[in-house]
Amino acid sequence: MRLNAQSTLPDSVARPGYMPSDHGVGIVHLGLGAFHKAHQAAYTDTALAHSGGDWRIAGVSLRSPEPAAQLAPQDGLFTLIERSATSSTARVIGAIAHAWCLGPDRASVLAALAAPATRIVSVTVTEKGYGIDRSTGGVDTAHPAIAQDLATPDTPVGVAGLLVWALKARRLAGLAPFTVLCCDNLPDNGAMLRGLLVDFARRAVPEIADHIANDVAFPATMVDRITPATTDATLAAVVQMTGHDDAAAIETEAFSQWVIEDHFPTGRPDWESAGAMFVSDVKPYEEMKLRMLNGTHSMLAYAGFLSGCTHVADVMRKPALNALVRRHLAAAAATLPLLAGVDFAAYADALVARFSNPHLHHQTYQIAMDGTEKLPQRILAPAVDAQTAGQPLAPFAFAVAAWMRYTLGHTDAGERYALRDPREDALTNLTRGQSPAAIVANLVTLPGLFPDALARDSAFLQMIIDRLGVMISKGMGHALDIE
Repeated sequence: MRLNAQSTLPDSVARPGYMPSDHGVGIVHLGLGAFHKAHQAAYTDTALAHSGGDWRIAGVSLRSPEPAAQLAPQDGLFTLIERSATSSTARVIGAIAHAWCLGPDRASVLAALAAPATRIVSVTVTEKGYGIDRSTGGVDTAHPAIAQDLATPDTPVGVAGLLVWALKARRLAGLAPFTVLCCDNLPDNGAMLRGLLVDFARRAVPEIADHIANDVAFPATMVDRITPATTDATLAAVVQMTGHDDAAAIETEAFSQWVIEDHFPTGRPDWESAGAMFVSDVKPYEEMKLRMLNGTHSMLAYAGFLSGCTHVADVMRKPALNALVRRHLAAAAATLPLLAGVDFAAYADALVARFSNPHLHHQTYQIAMDGTEKLPQRILAPAVDAQTAGQPLAPFAFAVAAWMRYTLGHTDAGERYALRDPREDALTNLTRGQSPAAIVANLVTLPGLFPDALARDSAFLQMIIDRLGVMISKGMGHALDIE
C-alpha cells in the first residue's frame, strides 16, 4: 500500500504529532528536493507538533515534475529515515501540504505566492539555480531563467523572476511582503538574494526595486545536514520499516543544524523547538561550515571519486585519504576567527565521525558536481585568508589540483563521466590535451573564479601544477602522500 493520510503505521515509526489538515499553509518553498525534506520540512514538522500554527508548506519544483508526482498521491507525507553510526529510525513528516511543479501547476504556485496567508518563501535551488553574476552580485543575464524572465517578467520561470513577480503582486494588492529565506550554502545568503532581486527588479520592474531593497526581510541562514540521494535501497528500507511503499522517502544523518538570523517581520514557526538557533549574526557559523564541512567535502569528493571511492564512508576507510581529510579540516579551521562556544578541534572530530558513518551512502560523484559554483567560497576564500596569514597553502593547493584533475572528465582507467557543472563546456575546452601547467593557467583565467591574490601567487600556482602533474601522470593514488 502507498503511504497516505489513511495509512496505519507500526509503533516503531514516529508520525506527525498534530493533525496536518488542521493547519494552513504559511510557507511556500522553491526547490522541492531531498535536502528541503530532510531539513526545513523536518524542523517545521516538529514546530507544528510543539506550538501549532498555520505554517505548513506548499512545495514547488521549478523544473522536474518528479517531486510532485512522488508526494501528491501520498497527501504530502513522506518518510524520513535518520541513520546514526549505530541505529536507524523512521519518521513520517506531515509539514508539506501541497507539492507542485511550476510548469503544470503555475496557477496554484502564483496564487500561493500572492496569498495573504503566505508569510515566508524559502528557497533551496543550489548555487547554480539563482543566476548570480559573482563579479557584480547582481543577475547573470546569460543564465537561461534570468534571460527569459527579464524578457517576459509576467510569466516567470526562475527564482528571481518568481519572487519579484510575487512581491510586486502583493504590493499592488496592499499586502505585506513575505520574508525571503535562502537555505542554500552561499556566503551571506540573505544579502546575496536581496542583491539579486533588487538588480532583477531594477532591470524588469523598476517601480518596486526600492520596496524590495528597503521593506523585504532577507534573513541569513546556515544549514547543515548530510542528505544522500535516494536509492533503491532507501525505498526498500522504508517498506521494511513502515510497511508501505513511499516514492518520496529519503534518508539522512541523525545530526542536523540550522542557524538563522532572527528577522521575520510577519512571524515564523517555532523552529527553535526543533533545535534551530536564532542569532544576530550568522556569518561566523556560516564560514565555519562552508570552510570545514563543505570545503573538506569537496576535496574528498574529487580525490575520493578519482581513487575509486563511491561513497564518503569509503574515503574515510582509506588511511591516506582519511589523513588528507583531517589535514584539510585543520587548515580550514586555522583560517577562522575564534567563535564563542565552539571548539574547532571538536567540530573537526565530529565531522570525521559523520563522514565515517557507514549507513550514509553519500556519493562522492554527487558532491563533486557544480565545482565552479562551490570552489570560490569552500576552497579559494579560505586559501586567500591562509595566504594573508602566512599559513600553509599546500592543503588548498591539493584540493584545487584534485578539482582540476576531476575536470578532465575521465578516471585513471580512462572511464568517462559527465562533470555536471554549469561551465562544463568551458572546462572541457580549456583542459583538453593540455599540460598540467597549461591546465592551471587556463582554469585560473575563468571569470569570477580565482581571486587575484591567488591567481598572481606563482608559488601557489606551482604547488597546484606539481600536484596535478602527479595526478595525471601517475594517478590520484600517488598524489595522496604529497605534503
